[in-house]
Amino acid sequence: MKKLLEAELKRVQQYAVDVTLDPDTAHPALILSDDGKQVNCGDVEKNLPDNPERFDTCPNVLAKQSFSSGRFYYEVQVKGKTKWDLGVARESINRKGKIITSPQKGYWTIWLRNENEYKALADPSVSLSLKSQPEKVGVFVDYEEGLVSFYDVDAAALIYSFTGCCFTEKLFPFFSPCLNYGGKNSAPLIITSGTTI
Repeated sequence: MKKLLEAELKRVQQYAVDVTLDPDTAHPALILSDDGKQVNCGDVEKNLPDNPERFDTCPNVLAKQSFSSGRFYYEVQVKGKTKWDLGVARESINRKGKIITSPQKGYWTIWLRNENEYKALADPSVSLSLKSQPEKVGVFVDYEEGLVSFYDVDAAALIYSFTGCCFTEKLFPFFSPCLNYGGKNSAPLIITSGTTI
């Protein structure tokens, strides 16, 4: 079984793309690294223009890159975090006010809460029981197949797949490092894989 999963992970890793964060979409409390590969939440909101692309209430950020066909894959280090959200979102999502992340609203995501509670935010959401806590999560999308899969990269295990999705517009990788809770959740989300795999 493990060999099969490792082979599957290797197969999707060949679709690795270079992903960087888009500062124009980042909530004002988020701190992005200069290379656009890391994001964590600060305690202070920066005074940034409230452009239409920017999340104004939830500590979220999208990638600069969007995809409207084919397959793509990227990896995100989540090590040391107690809370995060990851996945993909369509271009027309609502970015203002309180946001519900679900496929109906244009989000295909999983999250971590309270250090060890994992959920896939489907309709309705699905609690995930994982053998180990992923330190690196791989996200694979097959646009035509309507598939979004999440992998625990180190364990070569499938975490969850959204299947039968109907994509009709651009999809953007979506990240939320969540609030830092006085430093408890201050570790950054780090995009680790580029096209060099």
